[in-house]
Amino acid sequence: MDNARAIKAAQSLLDSLKQGAIIDGLPENCRPQSRDEGYQIQSHFEDEDPRIGWKIAATSTAGQQHIGIDGPIAGRLTENMVFAEDDIVPFGPNRMAVAEAEFVFQFAHVLTPRASAYSQDEVMAAVGGLYLGIELPDSRYSDFAIVGAPHLIADNACAYQFVWGPEAPDDWQSVDLAAHKVFATVQNEAGISHHEGIGANVLGDPKKALCWLVNEITSLGITIDAGEIVTTGTCVVPMPIAKGDRVVADFGVLGSVTCQLG
Repeated sequence: MDNARAIKAAQSLLDSLKQGAIIDGLPENCRPQSRDEGYQIQSHFEDEDPRIGWKIAATSTAGQQHIGIDGPIAGRLTENMVFAEDDIVPFGPNRMAVAEAEFVFQFAHVLTPRASAYSQDEVMAAVGGLYLGIELPDSRYSDFAIVGAPHLIADNACAYQFVWGPEAPDDWQSVDLAAHKVFATVQNEAGISHHEGIGANVLGDPKKALCWLVNEITSLGITIDAGEIVTTGTCVVPMPIAKGDRVVADFGVLGSVTCQLG
């Protein structure tokens, strides 16, 4: 795909994002035909909004079924989509309307593109800390479950809003994240709904998901910088939410993260 068509496709998606609108699909002459073309379009999401990290979508069977694909895809986290715990997160025109409890890694060292894949040990050696997060995904497509992986990648892997929560205690590396249980609640005037998940829902292990992300992104010729974060996918089945809800994700000994929707 030539860059002019990639920019045109990205602009269509970005305009929809800014306006809170939806589209049935991209203009016919700039629809991605492969994952690489999807990432080419996606790269323009950071032209006006700096990248601070990455997200992984569809790391669980439930997440894959939710958006109609059979494996994970990567997206960019940018400054304007990230919120702190004490922020009121505007619910806005979010049609996907789910919340996801996620492990979030921050890199302390740069990971550059190379010919051979990074091992999980190499990736974890570059990690500086573990954080807790809640992702609120959404799509610009009117029917995101049928468009397929290249189009969802172009749509920034359904990135919309993200709450970056507290850092886990320093001894987090002694915790088996795959076996670690996560409890979440969605609270509103009607009551409290309870949800339970486990780290193994994230590609078998959040560390494995992180390694997948590194190799996916560096294979595109992109350097992952020190300080960038990666939110690795939901540990719980995506939780239905609405305006005014309060979402709490409890990671036990690792801490908890809260999101208030306005």
